[in-house]
Amino acid sequence: MLKDYINNKPTIESERLILRPLVKDDVEDLREWTPNKAIYKYWGKNPGKADLKPELLFEKAERPSKSFHLGIELKENKKIIGDIYIYLIERDKKAKVAIRLNPEYHNKKIGTEAVKTMTEWCFANTELQTIWSDVDKENIASIKLLEKCKFKRVKEVSQGKMVSTICDYFIYELCK
Repeated sequence: MLKDYINNKPTIESERLILRPLVKDDVEDLREWTPNKAIYKYWGKNPGKADLKPELLFEKAERPSKSFHLGIELKENKKIIGDIYIYLIERDKKAKVAIRLNPEYHNKKIGTEAVKTMTEWCFANTELQTIWSDVDKENIASIKLLEKCKFKRVKEVSQGKMVSTICDYFIYELCK
C-alpha cells in the first residue's frame, strides 16, 4: 500500500541497479550530472536550484509523501547515476513516472531497466493500477525507452504545456 511508504521509502534492486532514497553522501555523484543542461532539453524546464547545488536537497527534512524520488545507483561502481520519480498520484490508482540519467550512461539500457524495475515494484507492492508519462514528440530516446517497457501511446497533445514548455507531446500509459 502506498501509505506504507509515506515515511519509509523502499530500496529496490535489479540486475545492475539499486533504486534507493538519496542521502547526503550522494551529493558528489549528483554534482557530476544534475547541473548538465543537456538533461533538461525535454524536461520542460531548466535546472532548478537543487539541480545546480545538490546539497540543497538535504537542507530540509523530506516531507511525508506517497510519492517516490529514488536515486539510481549503479551496482558496479556504487555511484548515483540518475533518479526516478513516481509522483502526481491520483486516488492511489494512477501515477506519473519520470527519469533522469547522467548522459554518460545513456544508451546502455539503464533507463529501461530502472523504469521496468520501478513500475513492476509499484504494481506488486502498491495499489497503483496505471503508470503514465508524457514525452516530447522529439524525444526519440525516451519514446523508445517507454515502448521497450511496454507503455502504450494513448494520446497526442499539440502545443500543450509540459511543466513550463509549450510543445507537442505524447502521453504513454502502462496498466497493471
